[in-house]
Amino acid sequence: MITRREVRERRRLRSRRLRAVLAGGLVLGIGVAATLAAWNDSEYGSASFTAGKFDIVGAVDGTTFSNHATAGTAATLNFQLAPTAMAPGNSTYALFSVKTANPSVAGTVQLIAGTPTGTGLAAHLTYGVRTITGTACNSTTYAAGTAVVADGSALTAGGATAQAVTANGAAPVNYCFAVTLPLAAPNAAQGLTMTQTWQFLGTSS
Repeated sequence: MITRREVRERRRLRSRRLRAVLAGGLVLGIGVAATLAAWNDSEYGSASFTAGKFDIVGAVDGTTFSNHATAGTAATLNFQLAPTAMAPGNSTYALFSVKTANPSVAGTVQLIAGTPTGTGLAAHLTYGVRTITGTACNSTTYAAGTAVVADGSALTAGGATAQAVTANGAAPVNYCFAVTLPLAAPNAAQGLTMTQTWQFLGTSS
């Protein structure tokens, strides 16, 4: 027969076991929480950008380049007239060189003809433009050049193709202009004048 004392001892024993299990659970819970923690680390990257620029400059002598950014500041091409005015059958030649400035990105140049002014000589003149090697623009180098404006074109004709210009002024494009008063020019052309302005339109690439 179980005595009251034995009952009390059994109850105390069960109580101790229960507290031990609960204590173990608490310790286990703390251990699980600790394993969920993580270390942190980060990497960052950044960049700064500056836009380049595109700028072309021109020269009538193939050497002294500067900006001629508007029609009002156009460079005067050095056509050599014999002796001082054109006569039927005469052609006269002039150089204009274009390159990028330094610094500048690369691009292309398109020759665009303006509207001639004067007293009407433009109606009787024809012209052509070729790119040449070097800066000596004359009948010989013109004949060996690459056509940009076909020979015999009206003064209002622009370039058929665009020319590439390399970055930072590395390689100028030398244009040789040839303007002709044809042999068939009438007497009415005598004493007339003409002024023409060409635009070299640069586009970055």
